[in-house]
Amino acid sequence: MAKLGPGRVTKRGPRFATRAKPAAAHRSAAVAPSNAARPLLAWYRRYRRDLPWRESGDPYRVWVSEIMLQQTQVERVREYFTRFMERFPDVAALAAAPERDVLKAWEGLGYYRRARQLHAAAKAVVAEWGGAFPRTAAELRTLPGIGRYTAGAIASIAFGQPEPILEANSRRVFARLVGHAEPVGGAGDEPLWEVAAEFVPRRNAGLFNQAVMDLGAMVCTVTQPRCENCPLAGACVARATGRVEEIPVLPRQRAVRQIRETALVLERGSRVVVERRQAGEWWEGLWDFPRAVKGEARARGDRLLGTVVYSVTHHRITCRVVARTLGETGSAGPRRRLVTTAALARLAMTAPGRRIADLLARG
Repeated sequence: MAKLGPGRVTKRGPRFATRAKPAAAHRSAAVAPSNAARPLLAWYRRYRRDLPWRESGDPYRVWVSEIMLQQTQVERVREYFTRFMERFPDVAALAAAPERDVLKAWEGLGYYRRARQLHAAAKAVVAEWGGAFPRTAAELRTLPGIGRYTAGAIASIAFGQPEPILEANSRRVFARLVGHAEPVGGAGDEPLWEVAAEFVPRRNAGLFNQAVMDLGAMVCTVTQPRCENCPLAGACVARATGRVEEIPVLPRQRAVRQIRETALVLERGSRVVVERRQAGEWWEGLWDFPRAVKGEARARGDRLLGTVVYSVTHHRITCRVVARTLGETGSAGPRRRLVTTAALARLAMTAPGRRIADLLARG
């Protein structure tokens, strides 16, 4: 276990260490930001995760990976990242691609607004920056879909800028390290952004930021953290004061709303009706199967294909999937299209739509 020297107490130490033990105990656990990088980077060089987007410091690869990782598990992103790079190897290729191709490549990652903003930002990099990514966090934040965290990640990892980052893993590490026992999330993260800015070194900022994220993912975990393996354990206020399990203080989870619906697979021979989701709907612009109007009566000949259960932002939806024969004059409308079942594989579909298509393929 790496031990840090007592160092100095930062000016913000007492402010963050709310409900701390006596001052002497707090000082023995505090760490000077300048003392944190060396043991953390030594740990990172030995234990870091082998991730495909870390093969180079190419800003395009860093950017795509960071957008994919927003609200998506690392293991899932591994698979998609490699395929996405094969399809769109550089920012020019992404900018030149039709939106439907980008959405199709993104299918299954969810939160499709990210894909649209990624596409828009690629076009901006090509049109406004000559195909070269801006190098500062402030300039990066002018691009669609790039906020404070993503700008800091690209600037530090790709360009070596000493910019802080704060996401779920690093937030947990910094909150425990300084004993920040106030609610986090939204405006509540601002004090931790200040902490992150104090700790990020002028040299090796990108490695440091990646090390903090890996430490949070692998050691300083939400439950059952492995403090005995942490290179900063001797300096952690939460550990010294016995509050590792209490910190960070997360906002209360919203209640999950249960919804029931019926999806209609409207069939005419070997073709089926698909419907494009509109602005303001979940999965805007993607294809799905129509939903029955609430209270709509069952039709003679309906047959149940199965049930699909899925979740969207605090909603859990149980969807009955019913096949229905379509008359010769049905299904008209600008949102709808009759396609062959074979063509479904080429469409960019919603997550439940793809699962319904799989049900249909199984008969």
